[in-house]
Amino acid sequence: MCRETVLAFCLFSVLLASCTSKEEKALLQVYSKEKIYHKKLLQTEKVQLYDANETKILLTATYLYTQTDVPKEKDKRDEVFIVGVNMEDEEAASFNAEDFNLTLNGTLPKEVKILKKSDIYLKHIPFVTEWGQYFEVVFPHTSNAKFDLLFESDIYGMKKLHFAKKAKYVFTKEAF
Repeated sequence: MCRETVLAFCLFSVLLASCTSKEEKALLQVYSKEKIYHKKLLQTEKVQLYDANETKILLTATYLYTQTDVPKEKDKRDEVFIVGVNMEDEEAASFNAEDFNLTLNGTLPKEVKILKKSDIYLKHIPFVTEWGQYFEVVFPHTSNAKFDLLFESDIYGMKKLHFAKKAKYVFTKEAF
């Protein structure tokens, strides 16, 4: 009888361990999938553009910087952003790329590319909507650890989006 109890206990332990393992694997898969999204969320800023105290445009920008083992002095990668412009229908009909200017610490972009809704970049970017327009904006390398992306428009004024190559709380010493 003792042998049967030990055998039953061992069988129960193996069964319990295998169930936990399946749940653990599923949980790790969900975590891995969402991990990229949350990292990009930390590198995303948004501003609203107003006309007569009414929001007309929601502008989002996600900085696609990833830390590497390359020393800071040798890292000369371009600064790449995914910029989203979400606007009301009547605004979208009258809004052109010539209506605004986008600079990074006063420097114009090297390249601006319109992204299709199916673009791989948009799979992990927060705040992607069906009615938004999205652009890959490439600026020349900057050695600054923190910098501002400046949106200027004759109609909507000027808005700054603050970015950093390190976590922002390193500079501000404040929790967000």
